[in-house]
Amino acid sequence: MSSASAPSGPAPAPSGPAAPAAFVVGEALVDIVVDGASTVEHPGGSPMNVAYGLARLGLPTVFRTQLGRDDRGEAIVAHLDETGVVLDEASFVDEPTSTAVATIQADRHAEYDFSIAWAPGALSAPAGVRLVHTGSIASALAPGADDVRRLLETASATALVSFDPNVRPGVTPSRPDVVAAVEAIARVSHVVKLSDEDAAWLYPGVEPAAVLERFLSLGAVLAAMTRGGDGALVFSQSDRLDLPSLPVSVVDTIGAGDAFMSGLLSAILLRGLDSSLRAGSLARADLEAVADVALRSARVTVSRAGANPPMPAELAL
Repeated sequence: MSSASAPSGPAPAPSGPAAPAAFVVGEALVDIVVDGASTVEHPGGSPMNVAYGLARLGLPTVFRTQLGRDDRGEAIVAHLDETGVVLDEASFVDEPTSTAVATIQADRHAEYDFSIAWAPGALSAPAGVRLVHTGSIASALAPGADDVRRLLETASATALVSFDPNVRPGVTPSRPDVVAAVEAIARVSHVVKLSDEDAAWLYPGVEPAAVLERFLSLGAVLAAMTRGGDGALVFSQSDRLDLPSLPVSVVDTIGAGDAFMSGLLSAILLRGLDSSLRAGSLARADLEAVADVALRSARVTVSRAGANPPMPAELAL
């Protein structure tokens, strides 16, 4: 029997921590949910929900937001810790943590009233990150919206950029200003997802499919629209999917669109499809696969209270 020879040369240097897969930028707030006589507080905010959902599905995620040094800020930190989301150290500010009063209507949809400020300043993505995501108030509310747009313009050269307008008319500027902000970010985004309600507010009277075609013409490689009980439209530059909703008993719709987004993005990254999307193409079979994960992710979330996205086992990931 021969013996193993001693290794020659210096020992390899220990590797450092792996780069995060995702960098999410945007608002984190406390949802104050009013349902009849009941009032409950949950951590929320569309970008925060996406960050939480990505991390829960196994993608190391860094989140840049604005949090007050108060009890509600501490509650959000504890919530993010549950899935290991890394909070960017620049996220703490002197203002109070933002809030959104979500009043549950008879049809179980939520109506929102926000108290929020957004001024993150200069932003940069961590080195080696594969995905940069933003959306909602952070992409439209001055002065921070310009900081976000500049971040995405830079990040799109090296990472997959995704965007969910998730418009909030009670907080953001007039429709023309919001449309201009949305389209400016869409021009540097590879993936754009919005709801049918977003589309109706941004482009009154325009058919859903035409709205998605608009985003594809602006440069998106994948454009998706959630339609509640009517399922979702998911378009690529080469394919058009009109997908029915999945059967579910709805508890509430808080965070449903965010779960769709985190499911979609997780499926893209876990399948290694981000390079294809950045190159401008996606096979139909891959489009169908990631859309299916997104729909199943949303179904899990609406089946329980609050923005509570799925675990990997619930999506068979």
